[in-house]
Amino acid sequence: MAERPNVVLIVADDMGYGDFGLYSEGRVHTPALDQLAANSLRLTQHHAGSAVCSPSRAALLTGRYPIRTGAVTPQETLGYDRIALDEATVADSLRAAGYATGLVGKWHNGALDPAYHPNARGFQEFAGFRGGWMDYYNWWIDRNGTVAAGDGTYLTDVLTDEAVSFVKRHQDGPLFLMVAYNAPHSPLQAPEQVVQKYEARGHSRGVAITYAMMEVMDRGIASIQQAVRDAGVEDDTIFMFTSDNGPAFMLRDDQVPHGVSIDTRRFNCGLNGAKGSVLEGGIRVPMLMSWPNGLPQDQDVAELVHFTDWLPTLLAGTGTPTVGEKQLDGVDVLPALRGEGAARTSAFWQWNNYSPVGETNAAMRDGDWKLVRPSIDVAFATEADSVLADRYVELDIRYKYEREQVQQIADWPEPVRRMPDVVPEPQLFNIAADPGEQNDLASLEPGRVAGMRNRLDSWFEEVETERLAITSENRHPETAAVRFE
Repeated sequence: MAERPNVVLIVADDMGYGDFGLYSEGRVHTPALDQLAANSLRLTQHHAGSAVCSPSRAALLTGRYPIRTGAVTPQETLGYDRIALDEATVADSLRAAGYATGLVGKWHNGALDPAYHPNARGFQEFAGFRGGWMDYYNWWIDRNGTVAAGDGTYLTDVLTDEAVSFVKRHQDGPLFLMVAYNAPHSPLQAPEQVVQKYEARGHSRGVAITYAMMEVMDRGIASIQQAVRDAGVEDDTIFMFTSDNGPAFMLRDDQVPHGVSIDTRRFNCGLNGAKGSVLEGGIRVPMLMSWPNGLPQDQDVAELVHFTDWLPTLLAGTGTPTVGEKQLDGVDVLPALRGEGAARTSAFWQWNNYSPVGETNAAMRDGDWKLVRPSIDVAFATEADSVLADRYVELDIRYKYEREQVQQIADWPEPVRRMPDVVPEPQLFNIAADPGEQNDLASLEPGRVAGMRNRLDSWFEEVETERLAITSENRHPETAAVRFE
């Protein structure tokens, strides 16, 4: 066994649990992922850091609950996607230990301002885009701070080529490569020949495109695996595949640029909820993990594992000390993966647009029990606040298609919101008996509900207090306003 194994971490974007062959009952053709699963640990109780991308990725990178880090929403042109500058990433630690560190694909933890560029957050090499999504044909790519226009090649294939190139150039190792594909995130675009194959099977247009995007990504994963094999380091490489959150089922107009809303509701293994929700469909995501010289193969692992666990786990597996000074929320789960002990028993989630509101869309796990504070309608206070929110959406889309016109975050105030007078009572589920979260047991377990609710509220107060202590210079550097006439 190599003392310092390589690490290849592949993260899909908005991929559901049922979006590849093994778990889709054959709906999607993904032979590379299916073969990886056959040779891997398959984590069946693995959870993202958030129900949406930026905070989830922040948890993965820092080993800390995302609210602590300042990365609370995907609203990149307002700076809400940013990981505070005094946070350390897993790439920071591995780079300090002599690893070649690379990120290919989506960043979305600081779309604007060089201080938040991946090259400044531990990644020696970056080839991708810094915002939340990118057109798959009309794209531009940032290579270590130099931006170049695309040539019309399908973006997923471009990212695969960049990843394979990184492996070849650093095959003498050790290397840490994070491949953050944007598939199957909107805009829904895929080679028409592949789409038609799924339409011929009776899938709707939106679902057919989604499955086609997954199939093309799967081909890319096969190419990255082959590059690792060709380098002769497969047995000493920790090879991981996951998704940042659950599937997006109803794509709003602002998520489908220059198009109309698309219904992409599809099979997701019976999980309730989708992207944006702290129900299992929004936060339970696949994790396939292969390390032939370090972990068992072809086994299911039912331990509760959270995105924050991967920083301490990967540092333990590579024998790397952390360069960060902040307390981690994650734990080293290597012993649990090797069948030598339990992982964690509790975990927490909360998400809403703009600044966090603890009463909505929050959850905690305590063993098999899960408490959910349902999502509520936090309305804009006035029509002017609603208009302000629409301006954000316009600016966000403009950044993707007219990047040169949006170079700095907006300095607009956050829209004022109004809470309803009455909020729903928490729900309680036993995940072991009811993974689809269909049977609310709160009325039968009032004592358990009260205790878990107090813990969830205390957790939220703690992480939100830490977020509010982030200095304005750290979180939102002063910038000129982006204005419209």
